[in-house]
Amino acid sequence: MKFDFHTHHDRCGHARGTIRDYIEAAIKKGLHIIGISDHSPYFSSDEDQLYPHIAMAKSAFPEYVAEILQLKEEYKGKIEVLLGVESDFFPKHADVYRTHLDKYPFDYIIGSVHYVDDISIFHKERWAGLTDQQKVQTKENYYKLVEHSARSGMFQILGHIDAMKGFYPSFSSIQTDAIEQTLKVISEYDIAIEVNTSGKTKDCGGWYPADEILERALHYGVNITFGSDAHDPERIGDDFELVQKRLKEIGFKEWVFFREKKMQLVRL
Repeated sequence: MKFDFHTHHDRCGHARGTIRDYIEAAIKKGLHIIGISDHSPYFSSDEDQLYPHIAMAKSAFPEYVAEILQLKEEYKGKIEVLLGVESDFFPKHADVYRTHLDKYPFDYIIGSVHYVDDISIFHKERWAGLTDQQKVQTKENYYKLVEHSARSGMFQILGHIDAMKGFYPSFSSIQTDAIEQTLKVISEYDIAIEVNTSGKTKDCGGWYPADEILERALHYGVNITFGSDAHDPERIGDDFELVQKRLKEIGFKEWVFFREKKMQLVRL
């Protein structure tokens, strides 16, 4: 079975193509399931669309859900379309997000940490001038947020759990036990981490997470799924077979997806 659960489209302001474009691309590439998971609005903001080039407007969210549900019906028999969303995780606003997200029949919600200490994890200059200890603290703050997102009960999938290396490859070599602790916590919940192949488009040049994290995830019994994080229909299913092969080599026997927030197991 071939699938891709992390995909975006033009509502977020930094992706190309409509939802239909991604579904059609998935069919052409032989996928059996496609999940649409665009960036959720900034629900805690007073503005309708706080950052037009990052996430959709709050007013656009109901139509986003309605369009996916309509396309889910239209494409029955051709491909299974799942209703998803990628939601930022802000602990202080978790209840606000939960209230909005609970209104809709999502198959799954991806929880992603995009901000640490109120700065984007992808901000290239955030590391400039930091001491080694401050870098360790930043990395630990990141994983504390990932751990908190796992405990929140809001998500079925945790997105790109080492994406902070995206534009700072040295992130991976910052020594701390925080990742180990976070994986232990994740393993206690019926959620999954994704192998996200969009890291290959960033400075780090590899998937999220790195192999050594996947090896530790297997050790702790963490569930695994797949997402291209496509922001262009051409990237749908990108490296699916390579990821499948690598996970088998590491020792995984199965991976998972979610339908109506219930975990489904698929043999690798």
